[in-house]
Amino acid sequence: MNRLGKKQNETLIEMALSADGEELNGPLCETISTTGSEAPSNSEGLNSTETTLLIPERQGQSGRRFNLFLKRRLRIDKRHQSKDSIFFRDGVRRIDFVLSYVDDLNKEWEKKLERRKEFESNLQKAGLELETEDKKESEDGKIYFVKIHAPWEVLITYAEVLNIKVPIKENDIPSTVENPLDCMLTPLRLPEKVMHPEPDYFTAPFSKDKQELYLINDESTFFSPSMRNRIVNYILTRCPYGTEEGKKKFGIKRLLNNGTYSAAYPLHDCQYWKKANDPNCDNERYTLYMEWARFLRFYKEQPLDLIRKYYGEKIGIYFAWLGFYTEMLFLAAVVGLICFLYGLFTMDENMSSQEICDPAIGGEIIMCPLCDQKCDYWRLNTTCAPSEYSHLFDNVATLFFAIFMGIWVTLFLEFWKRRQARLKYEWDLVDFEEEQQQLQLRPEYEAKCTQKKKNPVTQELELVAKKRTLHDHGKLFMCYMGILSWVRPRCLKHSLAVWKNMEMEPYLPITSQAVRFCISGTTVLFWVSLIIASMIAVIVYRLAVYAAFASLMENTQNLQPIRGLLTPQLATSVTASCLNFVIIMILNFLYERIAIWITDMEIPRTHMEYENRLTMKMFLFQFVNYYSSCFYVAFFKGKFAGYPGAYTYMFNRWRNEECDPAGCLIELTTQLTIVMAGKQIWGNIQEAIVPWICNWWGRRKARSNPENLYSRWEQDHDLQTFGALGLFYEYLEMVIQFGFITLFVASFPLAPLLALMNNILEIRVDSWKLTTQYRRPVAAKAHSIGVWQEILNGMAILSVVTNAFIVAFTSDMIPRLVYYYAYSENEDSPMSGYINNSLSVFQISDFPERNRPEAKAENFVICRYRDYRYPPDHEKKYLHTMQFWHILAAKLAFIIIMEHVVFIVKFFVAWMIPDVPSDVKAKIKREKYLTQKILHEYELEKLKERLCQGDKGATEKEFIATEGRMELSSAM
Repeated sequence: MNRLGKKQNETLIEMALSADGEELNGPLCETISTTGSEAPSNSEGLNSTETTLLIPERQGQSGRRFNLFLKRRLRIDKRHQSKDSIFFRDGVRRIDFVLSYVDDLNKEWEKKLERRKEFESNLQKAGLELETEDKKESEDGKIYFVKIHAPWEVLITYAEVLNIKVPIKENDIPSTVENPLDCMLTPLRLPEKVMHPEPDYFTAPFSKDKQELYLINDESTFFSPSMRNRIVNYILTRCPYGTEEGKKKFGIKRLLNNGTYSAAYPLHDCQYWKKANDPNCDNERYTLYMEWARFLRFYKEQPLDLIRKYYGEKIGIYFAWLGFYTEMLFLAAVVGLICFLYGLFTMDENMSSQEICDPAIGGEIIMCPLCDQKCDYWRLNTTCAPSEYSHLFDNVATLFFAIFMGIWVTLFLEFWKRRQARLKYEWDLVDFEEEQQQLQLRPEYEAKCTQKKKNPVTQELELVAKKRTLHDHGKLFMCYMGILSWVRPRCLKHSLAVWKNMEMEPYLPITSQAVRFCISGTTVLFWVSLIIASMIAVIVYRLAVYAAFASLMENTQNLQPIRGLLTPQLATSVTASCLNFVIIMILNFLYERIAIWITDMEIPRTHMEYENRLTMKMFLFQFVNYYSSCFYVAFFKGKFAGYPGAYTYMFNRWRNEECDPAGCLIELTTQLTIVMAGKQIWGNIQEAIVPWICNWWGRRKARSNPENLYSRWEQDHDLQTFGALGLFYEYLEMVIQFGFITLFVASFPLAPLLALMNNILEIRVDSWKLTTQYRRPVAAKAHSIGVWQEILNGMAILSVVTNAFIVAFTSDMIPRLVYYYAYSENEDSPMSGYINNSLSVFQISDFPERNRPEAKAENFVICRYRDYRYPPDHEKKYLHTMQFWHILAAKLAFIIIMEHVVFIVKFFVAWMIPDVPSDVKAKIKREKYLTQKILHEYELEKLKERLCQGDKGATEKEFIATEGRMELSSAM
């Protein structure tokens, strides 16, 4: 629109430039004063309040231009409502969606213009109302904004198609009896108005023919803003905009991808830091920020109903799951902390570390070199500190905690099912047809699949017309076009042709599918192989640098390390873990884009297929990427090292690593801590700091503008986009964390505590960024966390196996128990002598030239190494002893027993806990009965009216049948 009387492509800033020294045309144009005063006088039509908005301290030509720009904006806006508004200029019609574009004069300018004209024309034909803000009124003078309003007729039409439930009667089911302990939780509660922003109603799917049945007090507020933007988004994603290269083109997503529009988003209802001046505004964003998104409210419960009302059920169910997961972590964190404290308090009583640290025992034991030639012999007591610290995690409590976490996982998953069932009832998702929502054809599938076949279900046109599923993306739009065609007969032929074509559905030939799946599978295997190769590279790094660390940190004169704590093993482990973390982050960054690309290339048919395929690709990659190093340390390191004189080598060059005499558990703990903590810190930086910096940079110019000139659509336009995969990454982050605290928790009881602290921060960071740094997402429905539930179940089962193997093969618990019950010779102190028993003897003269240290041995002829082998003077020289086989049998027996015990308890607990609480079942049945009763009574009353009016179509038999249906429903 052109409200300034200037040519169409001239911005206010350009007008200000031309005004410097010449008179402008039009009623709003004025000449720059030569008196040096930058403030306009009262004769210019600005009051004293508006005058203060100008910047008198700006001097020179740029200051005059900027003030002229502000004066023009002020004069324009005097005739309209505040720019910080969510309504059209008339102040009545609500803005449900905003499209923005930059009218740049490039090669495709005319093509984009034609697309926009066709698209916006079709939107208006579909019933939507548009209002355009010219680029002259934008902050930078470049961006056009198209505001979209859905009138009542459009809302009720699409509400019926989308099966939206609306209130028919206030809920009269009494609430659950209050818990007497609720008074103790009062400090954690939020105000009732925040927790329950609207009354509870009985609901029913909307029908245009039964409008008087619903509680419609005000048509403008009957559908919530989230419902309205969901309906408009449905139209936008299916509205056509022309034909290109012989293919029909449609959907706002394609227009965004080709640059026709730069953004499409619904509006926030107000600024997050203060309430709106408009009394009709609900200020829900402000309430969410004050009561939920601030970190100082970390101890408060989440306003899930308000989150669901503002953002939709899909985002609401994520925060409900994250909050419940965090609550359950509290119990696991407490038990893990108790196990850690047990190890801390009993550290001085650990006989193994006492013997290692004793100069008379550990100080007299000479250990074999840990690498070839460069490494020297060393005394056992040099590992005193690591052996003491390993007891923190390798003790009897480790076994208890591993079993406890196996049961905790089951309790978490089962209680979440109950919590989810309660939310489904409270949020009217009990009868939510996920298939109707998710099994709709993707617009990309319909656009890329040019071949069509007859639908095997519909077959005939009549059946197509009766089938009311969302994947018939153009049905409603074509119905509306058909009505218009009745008014304009010349369009009738085209509408009927399109309608008839609906019985033909697009499909992807089997040959094309096979080729795409082969390419996709090969790509995934390549990247998984790349991860394994990077892990092998880290292992080679560990093997290669250990000798360097050993030569730098060892003093060959007395075989003592330079430092008591920083051993070559620890230095190698820490640096390798940090290097592995960096590689993980780089590969993760690259693969995210590859996974999306190959999933798009597969052209999944439905939205559910797309999400499931992408989820499995990403999770498989992340699983291997994050956990491979932990699996290596837990199950491979030190297990295939060989023995002195017969070491095993990787690629026949690098000698395999050995575990510390105190075991590999402390190294697994180090690896887990660095990767898990590093991922959480990096994730919070990505989620909070990066969007904040981007928004700060994008709004640096707008901050100099007066607040009442910075329109609501411009403010939201400068925010970051919460894409369709926004929640996907949030779930993925939490599921990977779930793997850390379940798969390897036997090695690190403090992992649940770290996860708890991270999740307390995560909830507030996610809520803060969603409320303040991102545009308002389009509302979407979901009645569960989807495929993530199955992934969590699979990880819960796998965690029992991994923890059993960690206790058996990574920790020293089983060897100590075997020694305690079968090989101990001291009844007063059964564990004394364990260290000497667990170390085998090797004769130095048996070293081959490849392994022999460069420094010569001084006063000893033997060295010790960690294994159970016969001494050099035995007839079975260097072969495994019987104790080795006893320990191996005990380890295997332990794994079988532990797995069966935990699995039996898990399945018993799962069987004992019903998925749906009994009171929720009763409420669901009660609500269904009352809803059916209300609907039947309504139909009966309408039938009575028809009979009284003498309608011949209403027969007495129909009346009797309706009453009978009511009685049958009541009896059921």
